[in-house]
Amino acid sequence: MDQSADRATTAFVAHRNLLFTVAYEMLGSAADAEDVLQETWLKWTGVDLDEVREPRAYLVRITTRQALMRLRSLKRRKEEYVGPWLPEPLLTAPDVAENVELAESVSTAMLLVLETLGPTERAVFVLREVFALGYDEIAAAVDKSPAAVRQIAHRARSHVAARRPREKVTSDAAQDALDAFRRAVETGDLQGLFDKLAPDVVMLTDGGGLKQAQLNPLVGVEEVGRFLEFAVPNLAGVGSVEPVQANGSPALIVRIGGEIDGVLTVRIDDGLITGLYHVRNPEKLSHIGRETPVSR
Repeated sequence: MDQSADRATTAFVAHRNLLFTVAYEMLGSAADAEDVLQETWLKWTGVDLDEVREPRAYLVRITTRQALMRLRSLKRRKEEYVGPWLPEPLLTAPDVAENVELAESVSTAMLLVLETLGPTERAVFVLREVFALGYDEIAAAVDKSPAAVRQIAHRARSHVAARRPREKVTSDAAQDALDAFRRAVETGDLQGLFDKLAPDVVMLTDGGGLKQAQLNPLVGVEEVGRFLEFAVPNLAGVGSVEPVQANGSPALIVRIGGEIDGVLTVRIDDGLITGLYHVRNPEKLSHIGRETPVSR
């Protein structure tokens, strides 16, 4: 390996986890984020490194541009998606939960909020609010002026603030909610779980047309409760649940016949479950068998 190639590899490897996290937060898909990293690497190997002052900023710029192009094509795929679309869950290391800002930024709840932004707004929000990049750096990444980026950032920040969880949720609160679900599966007693449901709880199940799932969101404690009264006893007869850390928070891997069938995560507001998210689409479970490093 020549010196230039060695420098390129060293810089890319040093920032790989950061680049993956940027791409994942923009796309909500680990598989697509990995593809973006491959595209970033190919472009990076063609760069004259003597002209690069800050490899990290340059790599983030390449990654952002590649992710933006993919995000626009993903929008068309999502419009044709069967049933609710949920982000691809990641098995994460326990120490991710200790970084409150990072854990919130990769949480299912936050990724769903980011889905309500346009592609450029999403890129600007992620780069500014999550990774604290300067406006000049972001402007270079999204091909906008710094002044335009400031305006986009302000709009995106206001949009997200109105929709994000009302409080920074501790791992203990999420774990408590999921423990209630696990006990319901193991004992058949659903009351402890029902006591955790907010009146306006929403449940989304993502089968992607490949696994049985609800084609529309379940809304409200009565509708979600009726579904759980049917689903939990059926699960107890054939499956099990395993506590894990996914997307920086406590989660449950649902197994049927010993095989991974899905991943369950929650959104907590004011101590109650306001969101139940169950990913069953097998195409979205490839990263749940091993820890995926994420970083800021």
